[in-house]
Amino acid sequence: MQQLAVLRLLADGERHSARALAEALGITQADVWEQVSSFHHWGLKVDAQRRASFRLSQPIDLLIREKVLAGLDGDVMTKVAWLEVFPEVDSTNDFLLNASPPSSNSLSVCLAEFQRTGRGRHGRRWYAPFGGGLCLSLGWCFDEVPRDLAALSLAVGLVVRDVIHSMTGRWASLKWPNDLIWNDRKLGGILVETLPGSQGRCYVVIGIGINIWIEADWLEAVSDWPHGAVDLYRMTEGKQPTRNALASQIIQGLEGLLDGYPAHGFQAQHAEFLKANYLKGLTVAVSEGEKQVSGEVVDVDVDGALVVRTGLGNRRILSGEVNVRV
Repeated sequence: MQQLAVLRLLADGERHSARALAEALGITQADVWEQVSSFHHWGLKVDAQRRASFRLSQPIDLLIREKVLAGLDGDVMTKVAWLEVFPEVDSTNDFLLNASPPSSNSLSVCLAEFQRTGRGRHGRRWYAPFGGGLCLSLGWCFDEVPRDLAALSLAVGLVVRDVIHSMTGRWASLKWPNDLIWNDRKLGGILVETLPGSQGRCYVVIGIGINIWIEADWLEAVSDWPHGAVDLYRMTEGKQPTRNALASQIIQGLEGLLDGYPAHGFQAQHAEFLKANYLKGLTVAVSEGEKQVSGEVVDVDVDGALVVRTGLGNRRILSGEVNVRV
């Protein structure tokens, strides 16, 4: 794929001449220009000087399958039944939902540099330019439907939060049920989807999207959050971890969570979630289908239910769309 080959050479963010690129790849300079001009499809900006030299607006920390695997502990690596990095897919979640589930106590992982139709909850589109975010989905089979399955996205959020803290020293907050928040801005999101399996098994696909290094105008355009979006580059003042290392640590943490979830449910993570709860004390409107509940968030129960104080008393909500009243 010539397009990807050219991009790999430009990924360092330095300026490269069309002649050098053409010689390195054994193609013509016209071919180089054709591939570079198609980068807009991936949301990339290129400084092209008279078609003679090219430089990406920012470098790309490319995902490499071998590096992700090498970052895993040996016992976790043995549980990876399948892991692949794609330049482009429709959706990493959809890819795994349409694939054969892994066997018990094994996991499958799909990573992509760019998603054409990435999505969050309620079908909302989530997308980042090529290499600008971490698009990771992990598939796991439970032998039976675990208790507190509805709270799994909260537990997953805590794993991602802990990983980010261990690698950056900064704590994100968690907005029930699936958003990572930093300084009132959206850093990423989580989408957990399930399919019934044979003999009572439950196939779970966990999708994680994190903004890594995305230009400000793109962040503004794609944000569905009132205060806007943020990325790890700005969160860490340019000291964000590599995407390969971040992916490895998230896979590592999720394997540990999923392995113990049938026995412990959300209870093991409940106290930690209360510390991370972004919505505590905020006034919200929660949509449950055609119904809407408004009030102050007072708690999250041990089963993952959001507790909202309304004019008619406390209301427990297990699933819904939350809008913060600003």
